[in-house]
Amino acid sequence: MDENVGNNGTKEELKGIGSDDYSVARVPLEAKSKVWRITVLRLGVLACLPLMMMGAQIGYVLPFWDGVGAVLLGSVILQAVGWALGTIAAREGLSTSLMSRWTGFGRFGSSILGLIIAIVCLFWFGIQNGVFAEGLYMLTGVLNVQIWALITGLIVTFIVIYGLKMMGLIANILLPVFIVGVFIAFFLATQQYDIIGGLTAPPPAPGLMSFGAVVTMVTGGFIMGAIITPDMSRYLKNGKQVFIMVAVSTFVGELVFCSIAAIMAHHVGSPDIVAVVYTISGLLGIIVIVSATTKANTPNLYVATLGITNLIEGFSKKKFHRGTMTLIFGIIGTVLSVLGVLNLFVGFMSLLGVVLPPIAGIMVVDYFFLKRSRKELDESRERGELPEFTEKWNIIGIISWAVAIVFAFLTPEFGIQSINSLILSGVLYLILMKLFDPKIKAAAALKKQG
Repeated sequence: MDENVGNNGTKEELKGIGSDDYSVARVPLEAKSKVWRITVLRLGVLACLPLMMMGAQIGYVLPFWDGVGAVLLGSVILQAVGWALGTIAAREGLSTSLMSRWTGFGRFGSSILGLIIAIVCLFWFGIQNGVFAEGLYMLTGVLNVQIWALITGLIVTFIVIYGLKMMGLIANILLPVFIVGVFIAFFLATQQYDIIGGLTAPPPAPGLMSFGAVVTMVTGGFIMGAIITPDMSRYLKNGKQVFIMVAVSTFVGELVFCSIAAIMAHHVGSPDIVAVVYTISGLLGIIVIVSATTKANTPNLYVATLGITNLIEGFSKKKFHRGTMTLIFGIIGTVLSVLGVLNLFVGFMSLLGVVLPPIAGIMVVDYFFLKRSRKELDESRERGELPEFTEKWNIIGIISWAVAIVFAFLTPEFGIQSINSLILSGVLYLILMKLFDPKIKAAAALKKQG
């Protein structure tokens, strides 16, 4: 049994399995955490096998320094996005999907966003669970990948049922194991490979992907981490703490581990990181796989259930316990991994690179520039509640999101799709709101008269 909030944000008892973790409520000040704990948890999310799979793919198609440039460009952009969204969450104590109700999407738009985030995170859950199962099958040689996927999926589900505290404990134990294992594997690789020469050598498959396409894939792979930053940073106290968390996790988790994977892939001549790690370091590589995916997969399911609880509450105003929803959607995600979602990896990342960035552009513009709901948020925050009023839809937000997506898809050769869609959504939303939103027009006219 956990404390949650009622429709106006006041505390009430909500029955369910495990921890609800303020799924449709503000995180109160007394529940805030230390910055290092949340940083370790987020770093555990990013330092994972799918990230290294992406790094291996980059090292397979681009020269090393071009690949580093692509990762760095994507990381800097997403550092800014994650910091902006995370700062809002630290201030307001709200998850991404819940926060979007008052930052550009309204109650029903926020519910749709929660559904999309939940679907995306369930795919991530299936992808990483597939890697987990494959690693255990290679390690043991017993059962088969599908049965291992069922077992590992249920293990992760059990962890997530008990919320952020249990997830943090797992990350604290397994993140050091993963980091040490990866660097040992990398050290072993240097015994057989001319790293200095490899940094300037052509990739195994030159020309297979352009620099812009790789940056879009990088941004797509990392954008989910930026979009869901609030789901963890709501437990921090201010923007300074968010900056520390995002900077450490982004540049250590993304740049370092992508670079290591790129060198390994170049050495073996394969973009399959599971095979790459296993080829280089045998049993140690499988230990790396197991430690990586256990800690990294829990937030995927956690964020998915936050999105689903917001969806249900947004449309029906009825609350479902996050822990209970975890059990349901953990089973769904496990089935996806058994069905082979892992095979959709590269295409899935490219799709995310276009569809998700506009969400961040709209939310940042609404909160920091238009400030449409800041008064309601400030007043309700003082009471520890949610704002009493929520618009049902913000059609301009939905239109801006859709236009940015369509534009990016229709102009694949024009710049970098993910960046284009993010910037276009924010700029278009700002312009359309100033032109057509009655409240903003009235406030502008009053300011002009004054």
